[in-house]
Amino acid sequence: MKKGWKKLPEAYSEDFRYFLVLVWRHLQLPDPTPVQLDIGEYMQDGPKRRIIEAFRGVGKSWMAAAYVLWLLRNDPQKKIMVVSASKTRADDFAQFCLRLIREMSLLQCLDPDRDEQRSASNRFDVRPAIPDQSPSVKSVGIFGQLTGSRADLILADDVEVPNTAWTVGMREKLLHSVGEFNAILKPGGEIMFLGTPQTEESIYNKLRSRGYECRIWPSRYPEKPEKYGDALAPVILDRCIERKGRPTDPDRFSELDLVEREASYGRSQFTLQFQLDTTLSDMQRFPLKLADLIVMEVNKNAPEKLVWSSGAEYRINDLPSVGFSGDYFHRPAFIHGDWIEFQGCVMFIDPSGRGLDETAYAIVAHLNGNLFVLEVGAFREGYTQPVLEGLAQAAKRQKVKLILLEDQFGQGMLESLLQPYLRNVYPCTVEAVRSNMQKERRIINALEPVLNQHRLIINRSVVENDSKGREDDPVEAALSYQLFHQLTHLTVDKNCLQHDDRLDALAGAIQYWNESLAIDENRAIKERESELWDLELAAYKGEIEGALDAKVLGIPLASLSKGRGEETWMRIPGH
Repeated sequence: MKKGWKKLPEAYSEDFRYFLVLVWRHLQLPDPTPVQLDIGEYMQDGPKRRIIEAFRGVGKSWMAAAYVLWLLRNDPQKKIMVVSASKTRADDFAQFCLRLIREMSLLQCLDPDRDEQRSASNRFDVRPAIPDQSPSVKSVGIFGQLTGSRADLILADDVEVPNTAWTVGMREKLLHSVGEFNAILKPGGEIMFLGTPQTEESIYNKLRSRGYECRIWPSRYPEKPEKYGDALAPVILDRCIERKGRPTDPDRFSELDLVEREASYGRSQFTLQFQLDTTLSDMQRFPLKLADLIVMEVNKNAPEKLVWSSGAEYRINDLPSVGFSGDYFHRPAFIHGDWIEFQGCVMFIDPSGRGLDETAYAIVAHLNGNLFVLEVGAFREGYTQPVLEGLAQAAKRQKVKLILLEDQFGQGMLESLLQPYLRNVYPCTVEAVRSNMQKERRIINALEPVLNQHRLIINRSVVENDSKGREDDPVEAALSYQLFHQLTHLTVDKNCLQHDDRLDALAGAIQYWNESLAIDENRAIKERESELWDLELAAYKGEIEGALDAKVLGIPLASLSKGRGEETWMRIPGH
């Protein structure tokens, strides 16, 4: 041990919470709250493999930085690896530790000797440390180079974030990287995770089956503490009955703060990130599945009949899945009949409300009882000229026959604003529709039967464009706007989604066609085959001229002139 280093006073060395108070006061923060002190105690005394889940904004990362410094102040020979979702975030953590070392008199004895020791922002030694291949503190991104150093403590600080956990593939990759911790850890070493779950299938749940103990501090005393199993912090559990629904840390977030955040995040995300409740992963609560869809390239025509299958050989692996584990897009197992024109095509527009809502639209075509989603899009610029022009061009692009416009209170002006653009770009009938049913139930009622019967076919470009949308937004926000994230995360609970505009537009278009879905597609094919046979027979007998051309072009039999002495469609000038 190098000269100039002295042990911490006994009270501070034996109880991390006293040290935490010193750090908080140095940072000119209010003294740690009871919840923060309880988290600090678990950091110190928890098992060697532990997970700390606490609501967003409680200060987990700052507390973890203080804990790292407390360990090094007590034992400068400790080796600590800090792992975050990104290298930048991990480096910021290490830099914060260095800053405290240089600013706090109690820690300045740890300041690296810049002539003899490592002192970079992503790896540094503390002054009393004996020279070693591994630095005292090393920071790395979860998908970076984890191996090459050894550690007494691996601190995984928010490795689960939207960028690493929103798809099935991301979560599998994340779990694999976390598995490499075992190759880094010294014998007798510790692994501590800190974070908030980002999805209902959080990796923190899976880690518990690998021998990790989890301790959870939600923002409100839960109404059903049994949902957390044995993970709920005892200090929270003991007060659930008398304080049910009230803030657990009122000094950090008042009830008004929590109400505002719940409205901002949406109920499902608030439940995850503030209540740390992942029991939403019960898939029975989420009735709409990607696996019930058929995805294929569709243009102006479509096949007469499609057969769905959930077989692994039909899974589409190059499209990102934002659903739950095992929920993937599938291509058709079998295509039958000719490719023919749609029997109809409608566009549904969901006008923007207030705030961050979008003006969303969905274009859905109908053929033989199947529905084909040709295009889905949205605008965030209100009712400006580009938005109105864009809606008219979308209708023209897909040859829409009817535009359905949701008639919201105070939104009737959109129809009057849109009409001039339609007259100039693409004249089309517009109808206003209104529903009094709860939105979530209305959407499920429209979509669930169609999906269960595998009659909803998605144009591949819709999926591709959906995953690329709103690229300028943070990942978490961008995902909340995606159609297929909305579809897979919808429940019957009111306001369960932060955004639902695109899904609402799709449901509106599908609802229009629901009455037509009773058509038996096999019967429709047989009727068409019979009509074509009659057409060919009439041509053979010489009763109809141009019949074979009519077959190719889809001219109805009844529109053709009978008898050789009459003018036929083939002889009409200009044709």
